[in-house]
Amino acid sequence: MDDVFRALADASRRRLLDDLNRQDGQSLRELCTGLDMTRQSVSKHLAVLAAANLVTTVRRGREKLHYLNPVPINAVAERWIDRYDRERVRALADLRTALEREPMDSPTFVYTTYVNTTPERLWAALTEPEFTRRYWGGVALRSDWRVGSPVLWQDEPGGEFRDLGQRVLVAEPFRRLSYSWHGFQPEHAAHFGWSAEELAARLGERRSRVTFDIAPYGGFVKLTVTHEDFSPGSEMYRAVSGQLDGSGGWPELLASLKSLLETGEPLPEPRPESATAQG
Repeated sequence: MDDVFRALADASRRRLLDDLNRQDGQSLRELCTGLDMTRQSVSKHLAVLAAANLVTTVRRGREKLHYLNPVPINAVAERWIDRYDRERVRALADLRTALEREPMDSPTFVYTTYVNTTPERLWAALTEPEFTRRYWGGVALRSDWRVGSPVLWQDEPGGEFRDLGQRVLVAEPFRRLSYSWHGFQPEHAAHFGWSAEELAARLGERRSRVTFDIAPYGGFVKLTVTHEDFSPGSEMYRAVSGQLDGSGGWPELLASLKSLLETGEPLPEPRPESATAQG
């Protein structure tokens, strides 16, 4: 947390975070636009933000795209904002989580966390049904994890494994896993309180894809989740990023995964009243 506050102490770095909050996934060239700084200076500021885990980079061809990472900002919120009266910490008002971003034409959700585990164990947590069931809220994922194979969902123990159209795109054990994402299902309408017309509109969204990149990081493992290729104005993007009422999205699920691997227990299920407040 000290690294986070040191990174935020500079006005130029705060402006870069604000720029990413308004439009995530920008290149160095795009971030330099409108700044009275040299490209080298902007690059140095981004390096400080990356060292504090406030910015995550993803390479796309020859370009390196920068994304605002909400993990340390959420930690600041839990440590300082939630514990004390919000009116007394207005100096932190510019800290926006990734959950408050404005919709973009082609939104991409990127989330980085560091887990005290091994790449092998993290891979097992992503691919073994009995592992996924514990932190996915009872959902088990099953596949042979070969490119082109289906990723099947089981909603409860003993239930039928369903094919929701998800397919394995990349499977490099202990390094990278990617698969296409499911569309909305009829049960989502009841969960989110959608009308038949609203559900019909959301069923027309194209399939997105999620990628898990795993890399050793000292005694920890760096896990970067990139969820992309959403339709413009996608409700699925809002759901996976936790912006949709009743959905904790990837931030909640990955926090539960981290807790399971580090403590042996996933996050507890939220009580109904707290779930409503979080929505």
